[in-house]
Amino acid sequence: MSAPKPVLRVACFRHGESAANAGSATDDPASIPLTEAGQQQAFAISRRFTSPPNLIICSPFDRAQQTAAPTLRRFPHTPRETWPIQEFTYLTPAKCAGTSAAQRRPWVEAYWDICDPTLVDGPGAESFTAFVERAQAALKRLATLHSSSDVTVVMFGHGQFFQAMRWLIAPGARVDKAIFMRSFRLIDQRDPIHNGDGFVATFDGHSWLLEQDAQMR
Repeated sequence: MSAPKPVLRVACFRHGESAANAGSATDDPASIPLTEAGQQQAFAISRRFTSPPNLIICSPFDRAQQTAAPTLRRFPHTPRETWPIQEFTYLTPAKCAGTSAAQRRPWVEAYWDICDPTLVDGPGAESFTAFVERAQAALKRLATLHSSSDVTVVMFGHGQFFQAMRWLIAPGARVDKAIFMRSFRLIDQRDPIHNGDGFVATFDGHSWLLEQDAQMR
């Protein structure tokens, strides 16, 4: 009987509740902090693991790093890396400074209604095409971590970014950017990745597979 093939297992966790998620006005997308509830969610994530992961990957944004902190404290010898898996910033930050999610809603709806994957709203904003390419690059980079033995990786990031990764992993994923953009918006509204939640994906050296949840064993 042949030995089981080694598997790369990646647990992707959205950050805990942030000040923006709670309705507060914020200035810079990169420096939005967690709320007290978000900190509790971060601690709860750290308790899901029964053994140390091989690698912890984190977005450069503060709320993701704060979410990773309890897990890093629990496993201080686990290597940590920061990857460009930050959230999709499609509205120019200068325009949004000092606004809440409710105040930004008309701009958000207008952006998605236009449905132009090449549109760049202004300085510091990203096109949908560039966003998808970042998600594709992250999956390719993760695939290089597959080795001759099982590997467990934990990623701390953001809802829309992980939604894009999950979509790209799913069987029959469409990569036409205009079609993808419309479908992505619908999926993200109907089945969002909530604060402190996530999913697990596995890679066997050839293909990705989604698991049901992000409970690690």
